[in-house]
This record gives sequence, C-alpha cells and structure tokens, in this order.
Amino acid sequence: MKKARVLNGIDSIGKILPELSGAKIGLITNRTGRDSNGKPTVDILFENGLLHCLLAPEHGIRGDVQAGEHIDSSRDEKTGVPIYSLYGNGVHIPEDVLEKLDAVAFDIQDVGARFYTYTSTLAYAMEDCARAGKRMIVFDRVNPIGAKKPEGTVLDTRLSSFVGRFATATRHNLTVGEYARFINESENIGCDLTVAQLDGWTRDLLFRDTTLDWVSPSPNIKTPETCFYYIGTCLAEGLNLSEGRGTEKPFELIGAPWLDSKAIAEKMNESGFCGVRFESASFTPSFSKYAGERCNGILLEMTSPHEFKPFETALYMFELIRRTHKEFRFLPPQSNGKPYFVDLLLGSDEWRSDGFELDAFLKKQSEKLKDYENKIKEYYLY
Repeated sequence: MKKARVLNGIDSIGKILPELSGAKIGLITNRTGRDSNGKPTVDILFENGLLHCLLAPEHGIRGDVQAGEHIDSSRDEKTGVPIYSLYGNGVHIPEDVLEKLDAVAFDIQDVGARFYTYTSTLAYAMEDCARAGKRMIVFDRVNPIGAKKPEGTVLDTRLSSFVGRFATATRHNLTVGEYARFINESENIGCDLTVAQLDGWTRDLLFRDTTLDWVSPSPNIKTPETCFYYIGTCLAEGLNLSEGRGTEKPFELIGAPWLDSKAIAEKMNESGFCGVRFESASFTPSFSKYAGERCNGILLEMTSPHEFKPFETALYMFELIRRTHKEFRFLPPQSNGKPYFVDLLLGSDEWRSDGFELDAFLKKQSEKLKDYENKIKEYYLY
C-alpha cells in the first residue's frame, strides 16, 4: 500500500504568520513537535521571532522523563528561552508568565486515549487563555490509531481527574485539534481558538499509513502500534499486574509472578477476539512493578488494526484473570477518600462493584458511545 503524504499542522504556519507578526508565544511541546521534514516547532517559532518561552508537559520538553516524575522549570539550551513546568509545580500556566504572552501554542503528538495526559494539559491551557483573553493555537497532528469509531467507556465526570477530565471516550476518536474544538464549546471554555489543520489525512488512515516519521511522545509509547495496546492494557496501571514498563514492549506485555499466563493466553485465543493473538511469555522488568522479578506474561500481537478492539479485549482479559486468580488486586488509593486509580482510568467505578457483569457493562457503555459519537461529529475537521 502506498503511503499517504500527510503534512502536520505546523507545516501550514505560513498561512497564519502574517497575523502573528511580533507576537510573543508560549509553546507547549516536546520532541514530537516538528514539521513533516523533522524540523522542530521550537526552532520554527524561534526563527520567526515568535518564541517567548516553552511550557513543559508530563515527560518534559524532550519527552524522555518517565510517567509521574516531577518536571522542573529550566532554560532551553539551544534557543535560550525559559522553560516553565506544567507538570509538578502546577498544571496551569503561571499568571506572571501568561500576562507577558500574546498567545499560547500547542504542538504534541497525542495517542488517541482519554487518559494520556497531554489533552488535559491542552485543556488547562485553553482555560488559562480564556481567562486572560489570550489566543490559543493548536498545530494539529494525526490520531495514530485512526478515528473511525470511538471505543471504551464515556467518563463518569464524578471521576474527573488529570487522566480524564471530560465526558469523552477511552478511545476518543479525535485529533488534538478536533478535541480542542469539542471541549472549547461543550465545556464552555470559550477561548480564542485557532487550529492549524493537517493536510492529506483522512479518518481511516493509521499513522503507519502515512509518510510521517514516528517520534515517541513518551518513554513507553515506543511505536505507533503501542498506541493501540495502550487503549486497553493501560488499565493494568491500576492493578497488581505489570503493564510491561521496564521492558522493550510496554503495554504489549502484561504479567505478574503469580499469573498462570499460559492458561490465560489459551483461553483468550479460544474466545474469538478479532485482530489479535495472545502468547505466553516471561519477562523481568528493569523498573516499575515487579522490578527485577521474573513475571509470567501475556504478549498481545495485533494482527489486524482495523478489526482489533483493544479496550474490550483487554477488559475481558483482566476480568478473566480476576475470576481465576485469587492474587488479583485493584491497587488501593494512595490516601483515604481518594478514588481508586483504576476507576480514574476506566472512567467508572462499576468494575469493583459486587455482581459486576462485563457484558452488561459493555452494553450500557455502547449506548453512551453512540450519544458521544453524535456529539463529536460536528467538530470533525477531516
């Protein structure tokens, strides 16, 4: 199959440069922010006299800091502009920084999942811009897993958090530009929003179908295919199962020392899930859960991305493990009164309830997904 030539939003900056002349811009980005030729958005804005400062999300400006680690403010070595952290000391743009800006720009590769925190950073920045009367510019990027159909749950907003703020689907089915358009209106943010659009992308195109080069947006999203697995197996972050961090195949591998992985893999292969196969494997994480311990694991192998339903598949697998292993646990909250992390990821607290029935849960969510899909369609750009 011939790959589609796709241009990122930043490639079209020439269309808006005249109206940005002399503007001071704060840029939220990391190493994924670059044009289709690989030139960093940082350099493009700097060379045009627009870059005033950088704003660092989770994983840092270089995208190489592990999940959850504190991000410090610093200074960019190449351009000399200051870098202010939006992950660690606070999620909002500092008021004294924002008042010196004319606009805030966002250019980061998303992965298509509600709980991937870059969209929360985008939302907070939009709210900051709305309050301060500043312009918000989103340089759009492809949804690497395509955008033909949402999947998963629609977030119960009682569980709103940094890993899911609004009533969006687990597989949200939007580009970051479309996401910004949707929440700007549906959440009454009302910022002055400009989306620099993609060129050459359609909703059925996966990242691997394009001429774009993949740059890991965070240490454990190593390939475009990882984004598919992440939609479902990220739930393991709230369980006493390794999600494969500390291995070469994060989110493709799940496991634990106590897991009967051979039995689970065999059962999953017999269950008729389309677009994926399961293999028993062993691994020893170098960090994170079970660091240095040999784990019995299950390796997911996607065989058809257009048939694979990662959320439903993973939830079925985890429920099977829950029913067959007395060692299975939901990781408890870090402090009293806080939600379980798995609830925040799932967007629902029903999984932990007595009498949980997976089929009934998925059927209820499918109705919510239909309503959600109808709501987001008017914000599609492609």
